[in-house]
Amino acid sequence: MLNWIKRKLRAWYRDLPRTEAGDISWMRYFRRLVIRLTLWFFGLTIGTTVLYRFLPVPYTPLMISRLFQQAGDAERSVRLEKDWVSIDEISPHLQLAVVCSEDQEFLEHEGFDFNAIKKAYKYNQTHKKKRGASTISQQTAKNVFLWETRSWLRKGLEVYFTFLIEIIWSKERIMEVYLNVIEFGDGVYGAEAAAQHFYKKSAKELNRPEAAMLAGVLPSPLRLTPSNPTPDLKTKQQWIMRQMRYWKGQIDYEDPNTPTTPGKK
Repeated sequence: MLNWIKRKLRAWYRDLPRTEAGDISWMRYFRRLVIRLTLWFFGLTIGTTVLYRFLPVPYTPLMISRLFQQAGDAERSVRLEKDWVSIDEISPHLQLAVVCSEDQEFLEHEGFDFNAIKKAYKYNQTHKKKRGASTISQQTAKNVFLWETRSWLRKGLEVYFTFLIEIIWSKERIMEVYLNVIEFGDGVYGAEAAAQHFYKKSAKELNRPEAAMLAGVLPSPLRLTPSNPTPDLKTKQQWIMRQMRYWKGQIDYEDPNTPTTPGKK
């Protein structure tokens, strides 16, 4: 092993760029290194995004992170329930419910809702409890590709991956991935696992109240649960169901049917 390391180091040293005088040109070396790393980054990220256009997402960074958190907490069970299903196997009620709850401009925007961002910024200037403005596309990008901890680096990568999936995936595919990886409870991921865990039925069989209830827990899936809904969660459920009526109970990916009524939040 030691000899192998020595050979690699010698080969690396011999390949270092040099000046005409034979001195090592560290400027050229680091410039070349940055170019190679940049090409690797774009190749891997774009390639993975293309693959996930067609293949199920096996696990996400959040799922792995939650397992470690659960293992370190004696009051929590170590659990990872997930079952990938196609969009055709997910109730249209749930698809519409999450749009009404999380991102009512989903069919119209190209990944970012700038009006919502502007409103959230103004609201957060005067309120202690902060309001987010992440779209379903942003949440999907974050859940599939990135880690949980907030930082400017993660936010920048979130913008990048959101841009990628909006270009490479269809809106229907974004929704399919979103509803298969989103966290609905502690260790419960995706629509099928949530439907089985909370309602003992498949995701395809979810009715409007059940779909609205599941959508209502998404901002705080570790605090809220359909098994024991708080008064606020029940109120949110009713609000989501009212919003669903503005959409006439359905979502159309091919011919966007976003309503223009004042009922939207």
